[in-house]
Amino acid sequence: MGTTHLPGDPPLEISLRRSARARRYSLRISQLDGRVTLTLPKRAPLAEGLAFLRDKEGWIRGHLAARPDTHTVALGGTVPFRGRALAIVAGSGRAPRLAEQALAVPGPATGVAARVQGFLRTEARAALAEAADRHAAALGRGYGRLTLRDTRSRWGSCSSRGDLMFSWRLIMAPPQVLDYVAAHEVAHLAEMNHSPAFWAVVERLMPDYAAPRSWLRANGAALHRVRFGD
Repeated sequence: MGTTHLPGDPPLEISLRRSARARRYSLRISQLDGRVTLTLPKRAPLAEGLAFLRDKEGWIRGHLAARPDTHTVALGGTVPFRGRALAIVAGSGRAPRLAEQALAVPGPATGVAARVQGFLRTEARAALAEAADRHAAALGRGYGRLTLRDTRSRWGSCSSRGDLMFSWRLIMAPPQVLDYVAAHEVAHLAEMNHSPAFWAVVERLMPDYAAPRSWLRANGAALHRVRFGD
């Protein structure tokens, strides 16, 4: 149902939503990107909801201030890549390229973040296609399309038609984490659920999946805090 704003320093944008299941006003602050959402019962007056929001402004600002800092990608900084931090340095040529422990990015500084993001997406597609192909071959199943998105709620999915979707941010995680997510989604080609049978397929594809799964649960939110806005 749109957004509203709380004035102040800084001003805050608040997403508004109505829910037929809600019985009271509620606030949620995303652990991924700090987005604040006010949920209102279906027929509750908007004015009352906004009054509730203003009353909770101190709580909102306190929680936002306590969130871990975001990691902004820029020339002279770093970017996570395959589980390690790459220094971002000025480069030449037409495209970013790896140079020892650095990523050399050509062009003006104002476009560095977008070019780094493009590099990561390209690398993610290649790595995820290789992993999905390998696990699908081991399972003896084919899959449909493979797409990349910047999802906030899941790292991957498998549709009923066998199409696979992954978050390109997985390329920032250690390689075994990306491989685990690929194995997880490919396993859904055989078991479209999370039953013991499904986890048995995951274990067959990747016997040591527990460690990368735990890493993603503990560190996945940090990958969403990497910002690519120049």
